[in-house]
Amino acid sequence: MLLFYTQVFLLGTILGSFYNVAGLRIPQNQSIAAPRSHCPHCKHTLSPLELVPVLSYMFLGGKCRRCKAPVSALYPAVELSTGILFAAAPLIMGWTAELFVAWTVISLVIIVFVSDVKYMIIPDQVLLFFAAVLIAERIFLPLSPWWDSLAGAALGFFLLLLIAVISKGGMGGGDIKLYAVIGIALGVKLVLLSFFLATLFGAALGGLGMILGIVQKGKPIPFGPFIGIGTLLAYFYGREIIEWYFHSFL
Repeated sequence: MLLFYTQVFLLGTILGSFYNVAGLRIPQNQSIAAPRSHCPHCKHTLSPLELVPVLSYMFLGGKCRRCKAPVSALYPAVELSTGILFAAAPLIMGWTAELFVAWTVISLVIIVFVSDVKYMIIPDQVLLFFAAVLIAERIFLPLSPWWDSLAGAALGFFLLLLIAVISKGGMGGGDIKLYAVIGIALGVKLVLLSFFLATLFGAALGGLGMILGIVQKGKPIPFGPFIGIGTLLAYFYGREIIEWYFHSFL
């Protein structure tokens, strides 16, 4: 069984490398296929050995082999995180067909994380692609009741739209559309929990960042990473969190 988890982890790191490319290029309207991956400083085209997820960064000391310019730690962090999340999914939920939905949600969250951290943009192309994939998956792997996906998408969209209107732009258009896509996978209850957790983590870490001087007051910070945290926690542990809450406080 360990072999299966190892293979899933390795697949996740490889996909994570691709998600880095997608998250960095799509917001800039660049092709994800060409040109080949290269150093942004000297334009050196990376060899296959320089593209090995995580390990190439370690062996090269976090620098370009040719010009010695530093390589962003975002690359190995995303690759490693994707691998861990892909391998963790079957550990949490077992080897079921729902894993395809789980891996799709993880993939969406990772690409959004990269694009939002780098550019504070959540591209429509990414959202449309994952919306189509999740709709297809929920046709074959429906929530109970079957309309929960449609209600979750509608709730996720209109809830954030309402907040954006009330706050006069306090919520970005990308975040609004992202929650419509997330709602397809999670349904009504879990999309609400996802938003609550995202807001909680965003407020806590944003406040800590201001205390430490990392975040400037009044300067916007990307909300996409917090949406990703809230979504993954709600998807994998949402029912347990809701049950714990009702037993503890109601």
